[in-house]
Amino acid sequence: MRLGLRLLLGYFLIVAVAGYFVLNIFMQEVKPGVRRAAEGTLNDTANLLAQFAYADITQGRVANGQLANAFARLNKRPIGANIAGIRKNRNEYRVYLTDAAGKVIFDSSGEALGKDYSQWNDVWLTLRGRYGARSSRTDPNDDDSAVMYVAAPVYNGDKIIGVLSVGKPNLAMAPVIKRSERRIQIAGVWLLGIALVIGMGFVWWINRSISRLVNYAGQVADGEPAVLPAIDSLELRRLAQALESMRLKLEGKAYIEQYVHTLTHELKSPLAAIRGAAEILQENPPPEAARRFSHNIQQQSQRIQQLIDKMLVQARLESRADAETTALDIAALLHQVVADKEAQAVTRKVRLRLVHAEDCLLHGDALLVTQAVSNLIDNALDFTPEQGEITVSGEQQGERYAISVTDNGSGIPDFAQTRIFERFYSLPRANGQKSSGLGLSFVREVARLHQGNIALHNHPPQGAQAVLTLKTG
Repeated sequence: MRLGLRLLLGYFLIVAVAGYFVLNIFMQEVKPGVRRAAEGTLNDTANLLAQFAYADITQGRVANGQLANAFARLNKRPIGANIAGIRKNRNEYRVYLTDAAGKVIFDSSGEALGKDYSQWNDVWLTLRGRYGARSSRTDPNDDDSAVMYVAAPVYNGDKIIGVLSVGKPNLAMAPVIKRSERRIQIAGVWLLGIALVIGMGFVWWINRSISRLVNYAGQVADGEPAVLPAIDSLELRRLAQALESMRLKLEGKAYIEQYVHTLTHELKSPLAAIRGAAEILQENPPPEAARRFSHNIQQQSQRIQQLIDKMLVQARLESRADAETTALDIAALLHQVVADKEAQAVTRKVRLRLVHAEDCLLHGDALLVTQAVSNLIDNALDFTPEQGEITVSGEQQGERYAISVTDNGSGIPDFAQTRIFERFYSLPRANGQKSSGLGLSFVREVARLHQGNIALHNHPPQGAQAVLTLKTG
């Protein structure tokens, strides 16, 4: 199972469990809470009606007194109230009045008139000066049939002369309870839904950051140019920085190993030639042979020196993160490079010409760009036969400037297409000599520093074309 999915499931499980306990507490408190509120209302009503009952009892007209007349009028017409979506059409209170002995002398429902209620808690407790209340079922097997009664004493001075009880069926409170429970359930569903969305967003953010690091590590493993991704999380940013530090150390180690390996390989041939010539010179050969072998030693020594110098330049270039940019007139630079190479082209009996140089001002390192274009022309000269032609052109392409060097030489063999930009990789020249193999690698690094690229491909009908692209901005 993926890490992101595990985090999501864990987070959602925690929210679900916490939500269950919280909502369960709310659900358990809804019914008693509503009933407590109803009991408080019943108490207020009972004490208020007890004041009317006092007049009816003391005047001896309970049967047709204020209470009896009020309830007679109350039940004649529907109430028609809409309380927060709950329809109320009739009075739900049952009111009965007992005398000081607990005998019912008035009942709004007419059911208990004349009965002895002195043993019911509401009446019994109230007659003894205590708070009287009870909840009784009309059907012993049905909890919904329960009716809550709250009583208030009817005083004549300090003497209790009666008890007035107000009752309300629990079933009348059921719509309020159900509506509250339904709203809590809906809120719970919303809570889980919002928690799921937040969790998915969090997991997406985590997966996105981790995927960036995975892609970065994959690019490093494949040897591709990799840029450390920007990570928002402090912990993941530290991990990314640790990976970058590890990459730099590993690349530095690999870089040194590769340079040592390639340098050793490239030095084998000239050192063998020098050693062979030195051994022959120790045998005192004829003067003519001695001069030839001495010249050979000098040539190979110069070759080693050039190789070391170019490697140092290449190493310095590859260690740079960016170029030292200044405003650069690229058209004037191309004219100057072609003019500087003109004598070399004439010596090799090759025609070199600048066919087009579009004016453009870009920011770059003039020395590096000059050396890069010069290397491309040198490479074209090495593979162009006598009476051949090399053309140079430059044109702006949006935010890029493309410099093309085209020749009609031997072109690029198929087997060398993927290796021409490798360090120390070199193809035999027309004169049979082999270069250091660092020229095109140098051009590639210059292109990288200028946020551009270099491409080299065969150019029909014969020859090759190198295109160096530099960013103008």
